[in-house]
Amino acid sequence: MSDLPPLGLYIHIPWCVQKCPYCDFNSHTLHGELPHQQYVDHLLADLDSDSSQIFGREIATVFIGGGTPSLLSAPAMHRLLDGVRTRLPLAAGAEITLEANPGTVEAERFSGYQRAGINRISVGVQSFSPQKLARLGRIHGQEEAMAAARLATALGLRSVNLDIMHGLPDQTPAEAENDLHQAIALNPAHLSWYQLTIEPHTAFGSHPPPLPDDDTLWETYQQGHRLLTRAGYQQYEISAYARPGYQCQHNLNYWRFGDYLGIGCGAHGKITQRDGRILRRSKTRHPKGYMQGNYLDKQHQVAPTDRAFEFFMNRFRLLEATPKSDFKNLTGLTQSSIRQQIDRAQECGYLHETAEHWQVTERGTLFLNSLLALFL
Repeated sequence: MSDLPPLGLYIHIPWCVQKCPYCDFNSHTLHGELPHQQYVDHLLADLDSDSSQIFGREIATVFIGGGTPSLLSAPAMHRLLDGVRTRLPLAAGAEITLEANPGTVEAERFSGYQRAGINRISVGVQSFSPQKLARLGRIHGQEEAMAAARLATALGLRSVNLDIMHGLPDQTPAEAENDLHQAIALNPAHLSWYQLTIEPHTAFGSHPPPLPDDDTLWETYQQGHRLLTRAGYQQYEISAYARPGYQCQHNLNYWRFGDYLGIGCGAHGKITQRDGRILRRSKTRHPKGYMQGNYLDKQHQVAPTDRAFEFFMNRFRLLEATPKSDFKNLTGLTQSSIRQQIDRAQECGYLHETAEHWQVTERGTLFLNSLLALFL
């Protein structure tokens, strides 16, 4: 591989006030007081143990996810980000994102996060309907969602994202469109608009609620896409829309098959070595084990036979064209190794090829799983 890809840092805060029935992320219901300073100690120790993996490379973006990261106190957040800056070279003007739950938002805490260095906030609204929020097990209501979004916007941050879900239990296209109208009225720079999926090992997985049928889901998507486009948002990923210049840089790095360190309970990382090996690492999932200093759970090298699928699984989520040079530089593979699959994808109408790029077609986006299956 001729170049190492850009490098991000993901930090996981594992606790929530309560577990949502649709959530399959590594989150744990908080019992008692969150161990703010103690957990930051372990995050920084985890980072120390990982820093040798990156050879002094610059960190381009930071993303603090969860769980509910906005449960962490502002002083603890300040200490965490100061610790990151003293340990790693952080790019000038790096995008630093924090996920926030409207039910845990306070004006003073948001301002404290900004002083700590947070310049992008992603607010997990999901819906503005009280009935739908209750069905999703959310701890906030409509007014709290509105207040959190307005508060984040008023801070003058680089960017604010709102997470909105569609395909909710018994949701009509009109109800989904109403959620988008309310979100757009708040004027965020970025909107993540994604369909509820039922995952195994969740409460909804055990007891599935009645969801809209495929025709209703397609109508919802078409109406929502038109509404967002008319409002000036550009779709750049299957579930992500942004005003020009406000795409989430951290997530773009994921989808472009970039590298990232992952610290915190259950965090995942992908690091390309100078000799071309690609190493994936995952951290101990449960806070109890993690906070005993047992940080690393598993690691493995990505086999050359798996690299094409992993590369395209990420890149084909993006609407932008995929440079052929990226495939060779980031996987170490030749184009000839996937010639048969590329030809088949074109025959199916999933892909368009030029001398320099591969471009997923509209049909390829609609049948993404079928396209990716060609590379398995």
